[in-house]
Amino acid sequence: MTADATLQFVPVLVFGFAASLGLTPLSRQIAFRLGVIDRPKKRNVTKAPTPMMGGFAIYVSLALSLILFSPPQHLVELGAVIAGGAFLALIGLVDDRYELSIRHKGVAIALAIGVLIAAGIQVRLFDNPLLDWPITFLWVFAITNAVNFLDNMDGVCAGIAAIAGGFFLIAALLEGLTLVALLAAAIFGSAVGFLAYNFSPAASFMGDMGALPLGFMLAVLGIKLEFTQPLSVTWMVPILVLALPVFDINLVVFTRLSEGRSPGEGGKDHTTHRLIDLGLSPRWMLFAIYAACALFGAIGVLVSQVEPALAWLIGLGGFALMGAGFLFMTWVRRTRQRYQLDAIRRITLEPASREE
Repeated sequence: MTADATLQFVPVLVFGFAASLGLTPLSRQIAFRLGVIDRPKKRNVTKAPTPMMGGFAIYVSLALSLILFSPPQHLVELGAVIAGGAFLALIGLVDDRYELSIRHKGVAIALAIGVLIAAGIQVRLFDNPLLDWPITFLWVFAITNAVNFLDNMDGVCAGIAAIAGGFFLIAALLEGLTLVALLAAAIFGSAVGFLAYNFSPAASFMGDMGALPLGFMLAVLGIKLEFTQPLSVTWMVPILVLALPVFDINLVVFTRLSEGRSPGEGGKDHTTHRLIDLGLSPRWMLFAIYAACALFGAIGVLVSQVEPALAWLIGLGGFALMGAGFLFMTWVRRTRQRYQLDAIRRITLEPASREE
């Protein structure tokens, strides 16, 4: 890729950031008019009614930056990504206003994935559609939901999307991947622009209208990455760059199944909630999440650049760190539950002791 081609991402990033920064106040006004509001009674972490249409600013900024500044040779693939994202943004808006069922949202994500595959955007591990299409479906479906799961506290989802997009951008520039660089720059710019209003304490929430298309597009970035390194090593890169969403959705699903609950049931059992349980303030929790996301993003990029043998060691070290974090967060959850149970027992027994 030439120097001029390499710099194509700059106007996309700058426009995405500026447009998102400028459109978020407008999205707040629209949300109040349409009644797309998150009220304290709906989410325990919400202290005041907060507009939930930040996703409008994110998606419009992202889409416009790509439409205005992308070269025509990427029109088909970017068109599929933009169309799929628009559909999910619309579904997310309806869900934010009327609360769709998990089944309806799942069908919508599946339809968006179908648009990707029809445009030729798919995992190519085996060069066999019977094998590659199901893997594509599982990857995009899981990452889209994982990013949506992370939209549970101020600044978390937007910050993670921005950091992951930034590391995908670095990886794309190192490998000369124009389309990936453009999409990553659009995600980074629009997420950072919105984050100015979403950082704790948030003045605006992105809602599913933002989280669903962001997750969808981050999953596409993982598919479109190509490296000079062998695939036997580089398959780890998108998983490491998206380590936080991958980690959190596995932690939450494991917790809910082990506690006899539905994986789609809401609850304060995410990584963010457990860090708060450890005594971190909301802002320090954010810094911890951002630092972890940056660490794994750096590991992912490093894996793509070093010799295969060393890449394996680094990648496995990253997965081992994720495993250790999983065990620690499981311990935090169970310790918290034992503490709460002991407190309930003490409250229950104290009146009986006084009566005696």
